[in-house]
Amino acid sequence: MEITRKIHGFMWESFRENNCNTFLIDGSVRILIDPGHLHLFDHVEKGLTSMGLEMDDIGMAVCTHGHPDHLEGMALFKDLPARTAMGETEWQFCREMAPRLHSSLGMTLDGLAPDILLTEGDLTIGDVHFKVYHTPGHSPGSICLYWPDEKVLITGDLIFKDGLGRTDLPGGNGTQIKESIKRMASLDVEWVLPGHGDIIRGGDAVKANFDLLERQWFAYV
Repeated sequence: MEITRKIHGFMWESFRENNCNTFLIDGSVRILIDPGHLHLFDHVEKGLTSMGLEMDDIGMAVCTHGHPDHLEGMALFKDLPARTAMGETEWQFCREMAPRLHSSLGMTLDGLAPDILLTEGDLTIGDVHFKVYHTPGHSPGSICLYWPDEKVLITGDLIFKDGLGRTDLPGGNGTQIKESIKRMASLDVEWVLPGHGDIIRGGDAVKANFDLLERQWFAYV
């Protein structure tokens, strides 16, 4: 679906299997954010095809955090032109968790090592200028991508419409997620693109959602 002239969303709407929303930034370098589960990537590939694009047209793939429903599809870019990126802290956590991932989910990190390890600060990819924020809480190294020129915030699983990310998974932390959410609430945002569920459109709706999270959810995490 076209979100704005420069942003397309491959929204996951099935209730039968868990997967994440995937977003394409259509800049001078095309950026794919959170490719999702490997075995469910065909819905993204079909979306790209409908736009007249192929996998080789992607120049950068970015993962907001290392949970399998966001990370697995990064392996598809191992032998393609695209470079891959994720948070430095999160990749270190993935490496520490690798034995548990293998024993519980049969997942390995083969082909998933990112080309670029991100830290908080400016990130320029072609003509797109992001600010990377380290936003722990859902996982130790989760990142959000803020695009000031478009007032877009890509949140991974930090927040959703009417909800926030789980903190009961390994590395989750309730205190940290509340602090991360407060930081993101201070930004000038017109669009929230979350890892799951509906997009939040409009500054008033974005502010109302942040207010709701603090009012209704903070006491429980």
